[in-house]
Amino acid sequence: MPELPEVETTRRGLAPHLVGHAVRRVTVRCPTLRRPVPPTLAGQLTGQTLRDITRRAKYLLFGFDTGVLLAHLGMSGSLRLVAPSAAPEKHDHIDLDFGHLCLRYRDPRRFGMLLWLDDTAADNPLRHLGIEPLDDIFDGTWLHHATRKRTTPIKTWLMDNHNVVGIGNIYAAESLFRAGIHPLTPAARLGPTRCARLAQCVRDTLTAAIAAGGSSLRDFVGGDGKPGYFQQQYFVYSRDGEPCRRCGKPIIKITQAQRSTFFCAHCQRR
Repeated sequence: MPELPEVETTRRGLAPHLVGHAVRRVTVRCPTLRRPVPPTLAGQLTGQTLRDITRRAKYLLFGFDTGVLLAHLGMSGSLRLVAPSAAPEKHDHIDLDFGHLCLRYRDPRRFGMLLWLDDTAADNPLRHLGIEPLDDIFDGTWLHHATRKRTTPIKTWLMDNHNVVGIGNIYAAESLFRAGIHPLTPAARLGPTRCARLAQCVRDTLTAAIAAGGSSLRDFVGGDGKPGYFQQQYFVYSRDGEPCRRCGKPIIKITQAQRSTFFCAHCQRR
């Protein structure tokens, strides 16, 4: 699933080409995504000018005059810029035609979603989200306070969007390696020093991933159709059995909260 760096990469790739332009036509070929595409979407968007594109957690927010189009890429979704005349392919489900360019939503697994949010929207998926890890408030002091009395393993805690948003399996594993913290360590066991180190490593890992265009393991590409290459910098993720880049010991893989977890037992201590 695209995580924060992939979504931010997409946002940065789209905004310079679309902001300030009006939607001329909306085409919905397949409305059956994770949540059905509203049948009123074309009427709500056509003629409206896109004012900005922002990100909240793993969501993209396309700001228009009367509301926001909320996009989530799901497991395999992507938003790409193509020529309005470009023929759609099998999994190209939705087009937003801006005249000079078309924003095309592709999703082979159809687990993403596009929702229209305005003052009348009863269901807002953003309502209960946690802190943004790239905001200034996310630091060691905040992390130490937030994890007191929390016996949840720190990797699981980091991946809970009610605590911190946008950190999925890849970047939780990579951040914990950089911080030298074992993924099974109870969150409350981290003292101020390790919390400060972890918070900085989360920020550094996400920033490096954004600079690399995110990670392309299966389906992800940016708005220009190009893959990211942060996977070339992985220390532990999906490297089980391979030598640690720091100590040479083999990377270990375990199952944690029904997800694969990768770490170095020598470099990451409880």
